[in-house]
Amino acid sequence: MTPPHRPTSGPGRDEVDRIIAGWHRARTDLDTAPLAVFSRISRLSRHLESARREAFSGAGLEGWEFDMLSALRRSGEDALSPGALAQQTLVTSGTMTTRLDKLTARGLVSRSRSPHDGRAVEVRLLAEGITRVDAAMERLLEAEEALLDPLAEADREALASMLRTLALGFEPVSSDDA
Repeated sequence: MTPPHRPTSGPGRDEVDRIIAGWHRARTDLDTAPLAVFSRISRLSRHLESARREAFSGAGLEGWEFDMLSALRRSGEDALSPGALAQQTLVTSGTMTTRLDKLTARGLVSRSRSPHDGRAVEVRLLAEGITRVDAAMERLLEAEEALLDPLAEADREALASMLRTLALGFEPVSSDDA
């Protein structure tokens, strides 16, 4: 077991430092180092989710709509199957059908039979879907840039690399270029 994590002292203390200090007082035998990382990730995720909701709503979208439209937009393909969309957005086929119904009704995507296989369905972005997903992406990047403003470029790159390493423990390694 590693030695117990000691909270930071000084004017740069955040709420997580105070939580860790409290646990250190209550249980000096515990290594609270994971709290220093994961409690901050958890707290930062709340700020990120708020920024994402605002960016998406500013473009007239909900989060799930952005996920669907952005999967289509970044695919590099003219169309995707509902199955491919479900895989990319981590939803069930039943959820996918409901979501496609809603996006189709809003005029953001179209569904049609594949010219290559009449049994297969293809989903395509419509002009309004492109306009909205592009606007949402621009707003999202602006908001995320503001969240990262306190970090120098080198720190951002180092943080991204460390988070990628951590995430790879939970996700399969991707071999595609996209």
